[in-house]
Amino acid sequence: MTDLVLSETRDEVAVLTLNRPDKLNALNYAMIDRLLGLLDHLEVDGGVRAVILTGAGDRAFSAGGDIHEFSASVALGADIAMRDFVMRGQRLTSRLEAFRKPVIAAVNGIAFGGGCEITEAVPLAIASDRAMFAKPEINLAMPPTFGGTQRLPRLAGRKRALELLLTGDWFPAARALEIGLVNQVVPHGDLMPAAFDLARRILRRSGLAVASILTAVARGHHLSIADGLLVEAEQFARMVPTADLRDGLDAWIRRPKPGHDGSWTHIARPDEARRRSLALDRTMSSAHD
Repeated sequence: MTDLVLSETRDEVAVLTLNRPDKLNALNYAMIDRLLGLLDHLEVDGGVRAVILTGAGDRAFSAGGDIHEFSASVALGADIAMRDFVMRGQRLTSRLEAFRKPVIAAVNGIAFGGGCEITEAVPLAIASDRAMFAKPEINLAMPPTFGGTQRLPRLAGRKRALELLLTGDWFPAARALEIGLVNQVVPHGDLMPAAFDLARRILRRSGLAVASILTAVARGHHLSIADGLLVEAEQFARMVPTADLRDGLDAWIRRPKPGHDGSWTHIARPDEARRRSLALDRTMSSAHD
């Protein structure tokens, strides 16, 4: 049986690939359950510090929910449809939004419906210049159900979001960038390298600090500024006893004071300046040992 979500880890970055390319990576119930299970595993895996989520094939990130499966649930009544479809999808997007490691969506094609809602929920997203987005649920005579009526207005603003929600019109990657749905748009062939580059830039930082920032933003985003500041302070307090904060402060304090000699050497010869800086760091580190 084909694995509905492929998983591999490279250099502390897990790549999860939605794997129903013949169905445009539509989110059936089994795929959502598999993805939730993998997220549970990766969150406690010390060898993984970031996650990239993408779609198999060149056509789609995800075309949204599996309509045939969803339709069968609707036929059984509202309670069944709510349990099987709505709550399952909302669990997924809420899990992605609150994940304590950075999740980067690498949107490689169509991101309609639930695929767009995943993009809304993850903290970071990069889109191929071939990517297309849409909120087409209105065409089925229903609202979005994986959080689209709540997250998109917070990202794009109420009026811009309502235009997309009420018309169901598709929009290109450039528009997704304009409204804040994605962080970057890159040529299609550069998508995964760009996602890995973003992940590596984050992995240079303290994993504990990254988790604290993700948590503070996820929990505080929908609160008043006063309540959000309490969340921020709480996350700072959690960092105070950590070695990461002590090391970060010590490294900053040990930095030599800049010698302003009035020259442009540090710009004209950056390689030499970097070599001297690294040598000085090693000397100071040895002195403290």
